[in-house]
Amino acid sequence: VQLQAFGGGLVQAGGSLRLSCIASGLTFSHYALGWFRQGPGKEREFVSAINWDGRSTYGTDSMKGRFTISRDNAKNTAYLQMNSLKPEDTAVYYCAAKTFYYSTSPSGYAYWGQGTLVTVSS
Repeated sequence: VQLQAFGGGLVQAGGSLRLSCIASGLTFSHYALGWFRQGPGKEREFVSAINWDGRSTYGTDSMKGRFTISRDNAKNTAYLQMNSLKPEDTAVYYCAAKTFYYSTSPSGYAYWGQGTLVTVSS
């Protein structure tokens, strides 16, 4: 099983990025996808997640209205659209997979991608 997260980069505050997570080696439509992030000197935190069928999503209050998660099961890919980025969004963003229903806890996820760095300048 492999999850590849990409799409990070350097962006100015107020800008946008779209992260992608491509999965292989698993039946993608049987897995929920979660995005987590870890900023400098911080613990890994939950960002957003989506169930196996895309019908249910969840995001933290601080990111609602700015971040949108989606998925395309035909492409084995999940996305995180990030708008109105702030310097405090600077972090390595990880995607993770667990069977069917999402969790906000990292310990619930069986598979993890390598992370992609998002840097937001002020």
